[in-house]
Amino acid sequence: MIDIFTTGGTIDKVYFDALSEYKIGATGLPDMLAENNVFVPHRVTQLMRKDSLELTDVDRQTIHDAVAASDADKILVTHGTDTMVDTARVLADIADKTIVLTGAMQPATLRNSDAEFNVGFALAATQTLPPGVYIAMNGEVFDPAETRKDRSAHRFIRKRD
Repeated sequence: MIDIFTTGGTIDKVYFDALSEYKIGATGLPDMLAENNVFVPHRVTQLMRKDSLELTDVDRQTIHDAVAASDADKILVTHGTDTMVDTARVLADIADKTIVLTGAMQPATLRNSDAEFNVGFALAATQTLPPGVYIAMNGEVFDPAETRKDRSAHRFIRKRD
């Protein structure tokens, strides 16, 4: 069983026509998984609908508590990319679980989004990596202790890169 916790972020943004802008909506993850024939046992829990820049220490504790309390030893967390590293570091004290965070640089509802690829890649990483906390984005797995988001390049990099 893989427990999937969603927190919001760009991956869950939807175009809100009345305002001519995007806002975070209900997660589309269950539909995405069904449309892509994902049959690995999983359950999806939406913890919150926030842009990661709006996450507080209380929100990060909520994520931590949900992951720690899960009876699953494989956890996937969808998260906004701006503070994904911060949340991953908060989860580092949880032992004996493989915890993978992923997200998207473009909303899942857009044709050119990296969301479906990242979720699929993260699902595979969750099933194959040893216990620990990881970030899986755009075909790479990162150690949160050595990672940062390069906003200008729209990708994650190792601090030494």
